This record gives sequence, C-alpha cells and structure tokens, in this order.
Amino acid sequence: MDTQSIPLVSGFARAALLAVALLPISVWALSPQEAQSMIERAQVGAEADSHGALTLPELMKALGVPGVSVAIVQDYEIHWANAYGVADIETGEPVDTQTLFQAASISKPVAAMASLLAVQQGKFALDDNVNSILTSWQLDGEGMTERRAVTPAGLMSHTSGLGDAFGFPGYEPGEALPTTIQILEGTPPSNVRRIFMEREPGVAYEYSGGGVTLQQLVLTDVRKKAFAQIMRDDVLGPLGMNNSTYEQPLPADWAAKAARAHSGDGESMGPKWHVYPELAAAGMWTTPSDLARFAIEVQRSVRGESNRVLDVDHARRMITPVGVGSFAIGLAVERIGEGWYFSHGGANWGFRADVVGHLSNGYGLAIMTNSDSGGTVINEITKRVQHAYDWDAIAEPVPRGYRAIDREVVMLPRDELAKFVGVYTGEETLTVSLGDNGLLVRNSSGGRDAPLYASSTTGFFLKVMPVTMDFVLKDSKVTGMILVTPDGEELALEREGE
Repeated sequence: MDTQSIPLVSGFARAALLAVALLPISVWALSPQEAQSMIERAQVGAEADSHGALTLPELMKALGVPGVSVAIVQDYEIHWANAYGVADIETGEPVDTQTLFQAASISKPVAAMASLLAVQQGKFALDDNVNSILTSWQLDGEGMTERRAVTPAGLMSHTSGLGDAFGFPGYEPGEALPTTIQILEGTPPSNVRRIFMEREPGVAYEYSGGGVTLQQLVLTDVRKKAFAQIMRDDVLGPLGMNNSTYEQPLPADWAAKAARAHSGDGESMGPKWHVYPELAAAGMWTTPSDLARFAIEVQRSVRGESNRVLDVDHARRMITPVGVGSFAIGLAVERIGEGWYFSHGGANWGFRADVVGHLSNGYGLAIMTNSDSGGTVINEITKRVQHAYDWDAIAEPVPRGYRAIDREVVMLPRDELAKFVGVYTGEETLTVSLGDNGLLVRNSSGGRDAPLYASSTTGFFLKVMPVTMDFVLKDSKVTGMILVTPDGEELALEREGE
C-alpha cells in the first residue's frame, strides 16, 4: 500500500493506515555488529545533556561504572554478547564475556526453576504447607496460618505473608557465615533479623528474600544435599550455564575470573566483594550469557520446544502470576508498552544486574555491572536495545486495520466525473480533483491524493478502507456529499461556492 495516495479521512483512519504502511524494516536483518554499534554509539536525536548523547564508554565513565557485560537474545538465541571496561579498578583487569558478576536477586528465579523441578518430580506440591515438607525446622505461623498455610508457591511469588524487613548486606570474606536456619531465626552469626509472619498468606504481595531463603531450606530438606550442588545438578548443568555457581564463598579458581564490587562513583570499597550465604535469594555468580541461556530456556520451555529442566505446564508457572501482585513463581511478569515480559533485577553490594525476556516473541537481554550505580547504565542500555531491535515495549497501540474493499466499479465518462470536482467542508474538509485516471480525494489535514472509484452515478468509495462518498445533487448541480467513515459515522459536507 502506497501511503502517498491515501486520504486522511479521520484521525482514527489516519492512524490505522499509517500503522500498516509505515512498518519498520525487519530487525531480523540486523547483524550482531550493526546492532552492537547502534547500542554503543551516541543516540541519534538525543538531547545534548542526556545519557543518550553519550557513547557507552562515556556513559560508564560519567556514572562511575567500571565494567559492563551484555548479552542480547533474538529469535530464542543469543544474538551477541560483549563486555566493556574493567573487572577490577585496582588491577585494571578488563571485563570479558566470561567475567563473573554477582547476580544478586536474579538468583531467585533460577533457584525457583530447581524447586519447580522437584514439584514436577513429585517431591512436594506448590500448594503444600511448608511445615509438612520441612524436616530440619518448622515455621511458626504466629496465629496467621489457620485458614491458609505458607506454601512454596507463596514463598517464591512473595505472597506468603512472611515479612523480613531487610535486604541481605552480605559478609566480608573470611567472616563466619550463618547456616540457613540461623538466617531464618536471626541468630548469630547472622547479621539480619529473623523472618516473621506479617499477615495471612495469599492476601498481599511483599517482596521477601527471607521467604525465598525458607524455600531454599525446603528444597535442601527434600533433596538432602547442599544447595549449590542441587543447582548444579538440576538447573545450571542441564542449561549449559557453565560459568555459573551458587557456591559461597567463591572457590579460588572461580574467584580468579570474578569482577570486583565498586561504589557508586566507581571506586574500590576495600573487600573485593561480599559473601552471601543466602544462596537462593542472593548467592549466584554468573555471566549475562548464562542468564540469557536461562531466559531462553524459559521462553522455549513454555512453547514445548526445549524442556531441558521443566515440562510445559511447570515452565508456565514461572510466567503466570499467582493472582496477587505481579510475580509468578520466581519471576515478575508485567506489560511494558504493547508487550508482556518476564524479568528480575539484582542489587548486591557493589553489583547491579537485570534479565528480561519477552513472553512470546523470543527476545530479551541480560546486563550485569560491577558498581552500585550500574542501574542507570542498565536502564540506558535497555532503552537502546528496545529501539535498535524495535521491541514492542516502545510500540504504540496498533489501531484497527481494514481489508481492502473489493466491489464492482462503475465506469463513468470523464465529463460526468468533472462535475464532482470541488472542496467539501463540514466536520472534515475534502478536496476532490480530477486526475489522469479519474477522481482523486485529499483530506485538508494532510496526506496525498487517493483514487475514488464509482459504485453508481453519484456514489464513490475507497478501495483501501471502508469509506464511501455519496454526492448530493440539486437541480442537477452537486451541492455536497454524505461521507461515511470507517466507524459508520455519516458526515454531511457542503460544497464550497454552492
């Protein structure tokens, strides 16, 4: 369809036609190098003092982010991955795509996949009372679980009613680390308060790392082995996440390829990083490429195309909100623009990260940084990816379109057509002219001439959309027309000069 020959009959019709005619060039044609360049360079049309006016290295320097690592997912595959800057400001060691970063809270959805596998294997049910599963500890319901129990589904969707009123600050390397039960009870050497019932389960959403830590205990009680080994056997290994581990403290051979934590101005903070014994909630070390593999597995599993860990039904629990709040099992699910996405962010001491995946269209990203101010860089990169790949997160709603009209055309002599030429005004202003091949019509608010086709001696129509024009005659002279819009609205227009 040629937009240069479309009359703009109404605002609604204009939007409908332009939505069809101005479709973007397919992003499938973008090479990894072209897409990478679009994201790294200063953005065309960006305001002078905005983040978009900076190249990616300039942005990192301005915001105090020493290192950034990125992986982009397109069509259910890693389209490209790259790393920028340094892993450690003290040594100057450069970041590469194998450099490990702390995933922080992105540990939670990956851990949730392991719990869902246990559910799939019949070890427990998502709606079981956790006290019926636990063997090493029991949760005090504090009088709030008489009607509804705390369940694994509630723990992993942050709807269990548990409060903890804290994040996890972590521990300096070499400090004594608490057991999972000591974390839950808030006893030394734990540096956080105990978990507690704040409300009845299932009535509200409240993000709870303590709840996810309790689910960690559920899984280790059932599996009867260390949590890091469970994750290696059940999720990381099967997904090929070979640069990921839940071991805390980080073993020496892994530590050699791990980034340092940095402050918001990009400076060293003393210890190279903090240690997180709250493994399911905050303890994974990984790379963006491995997080992208996880996101792809979620995307493909819900379609029944991979299922290396979960079958279709259990994978869909990860993208189906439980009904209270925006979380499914492990992942947040939200509408962004015109698309639906699953995601999770992460914020540990000196690290920021994010992973995002489209629910059905096979694209997404994972970005990891080694700075407390990394979130702003992540947001800017995400915005650039959305525009480079034309994600529906930035799309306008698509107006209703119309099938081309196919009806019999009546051929009228040129001198008969000439009498309809003129300007017709009312709620719309249309100009009818006579071209080489017949009548043309144009809307005064913009657009170009479009051909009119006769259906009778006084009736005309457009082929590209359901618009008709019936000219009104008085004493054989044309005095106006009745315009019928795509919505069926009839507008009476008068011919100027009559």
